[in-house]
Amino acid sequence: MSEEQKRQLQQRLWAICNLLRGRMAGDEYRDYILGFIFYKFLSERLLSIAQEALAEDGLDYTKLDPTKDIEIIEAIKEEAVDTLGYHLNPDQLFSAIAKQIHDDKEAFILGHLAQVLRDIENSTRGHESEADFVHLFEDLDLNSSKLGKTPDDRNKIICEILTRLDDIDFRLDDIDADVLGDSYEYLIGNFASDAGKKAGEFYTPQKISEILARAVAMGKDNLKTVYDPTCGSGSLLLRVAKQVNKVGRFYGQEFNRTTFNLARMNMILHGVHYKDFDIKQDDTLERPQHLDLRFEAIVANPPFSLDWSANPLLLNDDRFSPYGKLAPKTKADMAFIQHMLFQLDDNGTAAVVVPHGVLFRGSSEGHIREHIIREMNALDAVIGLPANLFFGTSIPAAILVFKKCREDSENVLFIDASREYEQGKNQNNLLSEHVDKIINTLASRETIEKYSYLAPRSQIAENDYNLNIPRYVDTFEEEEEINLATVLAGREAIEQRVVELNGRMAEFLKELSYGS
Repeated sequence: MSEEQKRQLQQRLWAICNLLRGRMAGDEYRDYILGFIFYKFLSERLLSIAQEALAEDGLDYTKLDPTKDIEIIEAIKEEAVDTLGYHLNPDQLFSAIAKQIHDDKEAFILGHLAQVLRDIENSTRGHESEADFVHLFEDLDLNSSKLGKTPDDRNKIICEILTRLDDIDFRLDDIDADVLGDSYEYLIGNFASDAGKKAGEFYTPQKISEILARAVAMGKDNLKTVYDPTCGSGSLLLRVAKQVNKVGRFYGQEFNRTTFNLARMNMILHGVHYKDFDIKQDDTLERPQHLDLRFEAIVANPPFSLDWSANPLLLNDDRFSPYGKLAPKTKADMAFIQHMLFQLDDNGTAAVVVPHGVLFRGSSEGHIREHIIREMNALDAVIGLPANLFFGTSIPAAILVFKKCREDSENVLFIDASREYEQGKNQNNLLSEHVDKIINTLASRETIEKYSYLAPRSQIAENDYNLNIPRYVDTFEEEEEINLATVLAGREAIEQRVVELNGRMAEFLKELSYGS
């Protein structure tokens, strides 16, 4: 598929969203549109498996009768659940429901559609894939009054969405298998723009994701594991996969139930087999789900300065006990960092987005920061970003890069990229050239005037482990010396010009009075 065809696909998918825009908030109609796209994707994958299995016998899966061809359908189900993790009967396929709508303009499909979505989840019960499909469609409330006041109104809008989706060829056999996944990401980005402040819960701007992903993948062709403790829609995990040949297994945890469902869908849509990802739903700091594992790459964009329990009992938790102090109750930023460092493998790299306060706040945060730098020697780089890059907040942020076994163990790299960006209407944007400069500097670890500085750990100690970037990268620009003679000459020229204009105006008014 060419870039132009890909762009057209994305535009057609976004056009369908206009059917629900205005009826509900961006983070609400997102769930319907992405859910139905996912349903069609599952149907087409299942049909492809079924048709291939039946080809030798000359049978068509769509023509099978669930009440008569029970043995054949059961055989397909066994293979589908093992291969894909789920199953659909012929009359439950997306194309079957779309045909029902096409053949009968008055068809009422809401009840049948709701049962189909439940049956997809139920088909995984007792199988290895159950955890990855359970409650996956729970946010598609087909009885919501936001879809329409009456059942007929709701049925009409859902039929229109399904009909339009049916007209789009997802091209699952295309050479570029990521086309649909990329389109899904495109929609998530657009939904984030519409959702405003709430978008921060599920979406990290692509260029920020790219910096994090390239930082943890630097120098590696393959990664055994990648983990995101606040994984949102899963986009950060998938971005890491784009930077290497292969990721062995993806891990993540997400507190928000709706966003957790979105992450699982996103994984499957990008061709990640259900056996190759493990995403859990729960509070990462209070009830971590992967504590027995260590990861080669960790990326995260945690919510800034989140409230958490800071329960003193957590000082007995292996993640926090070595530091002797907990992050403040109203600022969990350092707690997420401590969690990530605990889960980081000895040969791994972690990259996390933080508010600037993490760099210099004192008290317990200062104590933890000192321990990370002085005792663990795990801080590898500090990257300052421009302001107004993120949904929901205009404050500038930074990226911290950590390694337990650092190649350059005596220095920490500081990069001030805060002045290099493209100004947007509502948000500022990073361009590819800005990202490349950050990554190239991170790789070379060079001191560049007014941009980066390789600071000895001794200097950081002298600064009481304060990581405020202006302490290390001098971006001061001297003002040009003002020449008084030039200023006076310019003033005289302006005054002379004013006199000339006043004279012309007087002549014009005089001629005007004569004329009248």
